[in-house]
Amino acid sequence: MKAVVLAAGEGTRLRPLTEDKPKGMVEINEKPILTHCFEQLVELGADELVVVVGYMKQNIIDHYGDEFEGIPITYTHQREQKGLAHALLTVEEHIDDDFMLMLGDNIFKANLEDVVRRQQEDRADAAFLVEEVDWDEASRYGVCDTNKYGEVTDVVEKPDDPPSNLVMTGFYTFSPAIFHACHLVQPSNRGEYEISEAIDLLIQSGRTIDAIGLEGWRIDVGYPEDQEEAEERLKGREVEA
Repeated sequence: MKAVVLAAGEGTRLRPLTEDKPKGMVEINEKPILTHCFEQLVELGADELVVVVGYMKQNIIDHYGDEFEGIPITYTHQREQKGLAHALLTVEEHIDDDFMLMLGDNIFKANLEDVVRRQQEDRADAAFLVEEVDWDEASRYGVCDTNKYGEVTDVVEKPDDPPSNLVMTGFYTFSPAIFHACHLVQPSNRGEYEISEAIDLLIQSGRTIDAIGLEGWRIDVGYPEDQEEAEERLKGREVEA
């Protein structure tokens, strides 16, 4: 199974850490975030890495070259940061079967293999890892609603009135059907093409999408303080509240 990694972002909220590098190259325990992502995807059985680059792309390309631990790397270029659905379309010509998708600014210690296994069962057209957050934080994320079978029935991006406190994390599996949905996505009020809308279009077309509850933890490294928390957690220590 191929693995797509989205790593085109500038990481303005991570400054000064991203003044001279893209956010995927910010180091966590002396390794770039992307190295952590690649290691996990290889462990999950990825046979090719398709990496979407953009801001300071040469920094990433020069560091990794054309392979990682013997797994070939293909690069695509997102020239403008217009959202995750927009980024995903840059890899369409390289994907012809089910694939993994990981956001290149996330650190996981979680049950990612459960998501891959569900996709391989051919029970669902897509699956992704979800976690419960505090209700007052849910509006910051793509929020999911599910039925009693764990199937996603609705996805809303950063809603003012969240239908649940179950949010998408940065790991997904998809069939190539996601690309048709991405082509149909219209810009949000933020001017971005949201992956949540593409997923919702799949649901409306009758596709089955499964939500897999997160077991473990993940950190979206969006601010400098997230770097420290990720380092502490990877060392096996929870940051004191």
